[in-house]
Amino acid sequence: MNAVVTPSTHPAFELIRTVPIESLGLDVHEYVHRATGARHLHMATDTDENVFMVALKTVPEDSTGVAHILEHTVLCGSEKYPVRDPFFMMLRRSLNTFMNAFTSSDWTAYPFATQNPKDFDNLLSVYLDAVFFSRLDPLDFAQEGHRVELASDEPDAPLVFKGVVFNEMKGAMSSVSSVLWDRLCFELFPTNTYHHNSGGDPEAIPDLSYDELMAFYKGHYHPSNAILLTFGNLPVAQHHDAFESRALNRFEKSKEVIEVHLEQSFEAPKRATHRYALDDSDAADKTHLIMGWKLGESSDLDAMLEAQLLSSVLMENSASPLMQWLETNDLGTAPSPLCGLEESMREMVLCCGIEGSEASRADQFEASVLDVIRKTAKEGVSEERLDAILHQIELHQREVTGDGMPYGLNLMLRALGAATHNGDAVAALDLSPAVEKLRQKMRAPNFIQSRLTDLLLENPHRVTLVVAPDANLDQERKDRETSRLATMRASLDEEAINTIRKLATDLEARQNQIDDASILPKVGISDIPKDVSAPTLERRPLGSGRTHFVGASGTNGLVYQQVAMDLPALTEAQQGRLPLLCALATEVGLGGSTYLDVQDRQSSTVGSLSLSVSTRASREDVNEAFGYLVTSSKALANRIPDQVSLMMDTLMRASFDETDRIKELISQMRARRDQSISGAGHSLAMTAASAGMSPLASLYQSQSGLAGIASLRSLDNALSDSAALRDLSTELAELRDHLLSSPSVNLLTVSDSQSLDQAAQALIGAVAPLARSDRTSTWTPGEKQASTNQIWVANTQVNFCAKAYPTVSSGHPDAPALTVLGAYLRNGFLHRAIREQGGAYGGGASHDANVGAFRFFSYRDPRNIGTLADFDASVEWLLSSKADSHALEEAILSVVSSLDKPASPAGEVKKAFYDALYMRTLEQKRALREAIINTRHEDLCRVADTYLKPELACSVILTDAKSAESESLSSLGWQHHDVS
Repeated sequence: MNAVVTPSTHPAFELIRTVPIESLGLDVHEYVHRATGARHLHMATDTDENVFMVALKTVPEDSTGVAHILEHTVLCGSEKYPVRDPFFMMLRRSLNTFMNAFTSSDWTAYPFATQNPKDFDNLLSVYLDAVFFSRLDPLDFAQEGHRVELASDEPDAPLVFKGVVFNEMKGAMSSVSSVLWDRLCFELFPTNTYHHNSGGDPEAIPDLSYDELMAFYKGHYHPSNAILLTFGNLPVAQHHDAFESRALNRFEKSKEVIEVHLEQSFEAPKRATHRYALDDSDAADKTHLIMGWKLGESSDLDAMLEAQLLSSVLMENSASPLMQWLETNDLGTAPSPLCGLEESMREMVLCCGIEGSEASRADQFEASVLDVIRKTAKEGVSEERLDAILHQIELHQREVTGDGMPYGLNLMLRALGAATHNGDAVAALDLSPAVEKLRQKMRAPNFIQSRLTDLLLENPHRVTLVVAPDANLDQERKDRETSRLATMRASLDEEAINTIRKLATDLEARQNQIDDASILPKVGISDIPKDVSAPTLERRPLGSGRTHFVGASGTNGLVYQQVAMDLPALTEAQQGRLPLLCALATEVGLGGSTYLDVQDRQSSTVGSLSLSVSTRASREDVNEAFGYLVTSSKALANRIPDQVSLMMDTLMRASFDETDRIKELISQMRARRDQSISGAGHSLAMTAASAGMSPLASLYQSQSGLAGIASLRSLDNALSDSAALRDLSTELAELRDHLLSSPSVNLLTVSDSQSLDQAAQALIGAVAPLARSDRTSTWTPGEKQASTNQIWVANTQVNFCAKAYPTVSSGHPDAPALTVLGAYLRNGFLHRAIREQGGAYGGGASHDANVGAFRFFSYRDPRNIGTLADFDASVEWLLSSKADSHALEEAILSVVSSLDKPASPAGEVKKAFYDALYMRTLEQKRALREAIINTRHEDLCRVADTYLKPELACSVILTDAKSAESESLSSLGWQHHDVS
């Protein structure tokens, strides 16, 4: 239930309207600041997690990354807080549950969340001052944006580019999906801001001057161009007092109007060809073919929902006509990652495509896509299918999220597009009236036909994009950068060279300076909540090896059901196939139903359905582990009987005899895993580095790590043999049956109190057919592999580095100190050395007690060997430095903040369920918390000296092919692997 909140009567703000949204459990108050025109959207509810965000329309006119670099630099010191790093300092001086900043294509946002009112006020003070009164020191621009430095102290040393955003965007543009989207927008929007790369093109970033950065800041970072959003139970009047006294009272209304101009519509469709970098001389069947349409304005909710409806009609799942063609055609190997509707920009984009193709097939691709759309328009769409699509829209509208990002922030981002583009932000939060309006419109004869015809078939604003691989492109870019720097170097006189040296010296001095952190607000150990709480989870033994866990929660009409069966003993081959079975089970047929039938059934029944494996090491010994096969779903309460029936059919009757479908799915999985490397390279490198630390660590590397990606590629290649495909089908069916022989079944039902009993009874009845077994053999994760230093090669312009050391299980007395050690090293040494001085986008350390490893990492890093040396130097720094009570307190706060981060209402119950499965008690959590809070500096030194011994370390570098062949890396004698 939402709280009853009295609107603010602060004289500086005018209340525009108050709108209760019952389906979301909140009241929305919309205000405008009288003097500046700044808008404030307050979402009043009774949750303790309060969220703030200030967003500004940012409309770059080039690809220098000015908005992105400004996002970084704004957070490097302000008028009231003139320290060089207030954002990262506040990360460790608060109990925040979320802190970040985002640069989108046409807005920049600064959000945070916390459950502590004092902390909220502290963070609000820092954020408001950072955004509206940033110092924008030229040295911070050099660090975060770009600069040139001499590569060495030699008299004739060449120049090199450095900068955090410069390297970040080199990493980001290593992602093929990022290149595809960038090039599609480049072609679809030739005259407005979307034509440019808002994050920054690495070749254009060095063109940005400090004066241009300042001019952009002065024009865009003004309250008249700002949207303030708040969520939670703090009084709105309190927010208004803070906004006015800390920022807005110093401004008048700006005359400058920041807008995204509408793109001029094409008179005829266009065709364009671009390239992407590929470290592979074999370019056959590696071209991407994309079609994209510019649609109407996203702020028009009716138009937006119609576009969503058409996107779902065509591409929601494998039973949708266009997606079915994209998955099964002979022109490519898999659908493109660019399939669906993008509605965050002022004008929406609908796109589809295939990968694994050739440029010569573009005509046939384009004609085939239009034929599918034309056929769909002619034949129409069944009323049942349209109802299923609206069911999905309603479900996602009602769901209370918060497991990945605070629920309030999710709502803010839902409203932000409309707010940014002068639409109705409140209506964007409550889509129910617009959905009902659409429901009525789609009953009209030929509605779908007319919409498909008008928006797609007869829409001339369309681009067919051919993006072909080029094995020389990366080297061409490096050569252009080298030539540019060489030309620059040749033009420098001695005075200019000294200026460059001085900038490097001044920046290093700034990075090493010790700021007076006391000017920043903070919370302390005394502000940490004294105890941990857990949701009410009722345990109901059912007999015959079954236990039902039931939890009532504020799920807003959704029902969450899970069935967790303990894993049986598995052979090495079965272990290798288990992730594949989980991924395929919800995508294939069931019994006598084809996969197309099942996709329609899923769409009309559930919001999500999955099979997964949950594993966790013993508290006492990382060499022992437990595992469960988990079937999960969520659905609206009016679908409960169909929900549990679908779950059990998926678990027990998944059919693996549609071999062509299986081959298509594995090709798609391979493509997605390959594309994930540039975004998750640090995680993959850590998994590889820790693979030899425990059996679970080895398993994770072989299944979901770099070795798993390599195995999936080999499997995909092998399935061109029909006999191999039939064998795989048989293996999966036999593994499915083997998994059902479980003597222990644990059930979970989560819903609001009105639906709880009905949902619980339905699940109990559904699991009755599960086989009862008296088997005694238990699952083990397998053998622990040897630790070896490795170099992995992938398509990336940057490095990801990791180093791991074997440690202890979660129940060991040293585990709390190791956890605090990660935060202490990150805050005190690694952030400065790896990000600020080294130029990586990020770096740090953490303890993973589940695999028994302490792990260092860097993310999108221009260096490799130097970063590994910094990992070692951080340990030396710790052991040689004096105790710092303030730094220790900050590390403890960081750890407790992560421990206390709330999940969604359903997510909190799910966490309690898994704690029960793995025998983690509330008392153990309290003991862990107490041990973390009481960690001392000598504890950190002791565990570092005990576990972080150089001879125990295992290092991994994920890099590009040329770097791997360089003398500095090839001379190491490490194992080399290729996933490029």
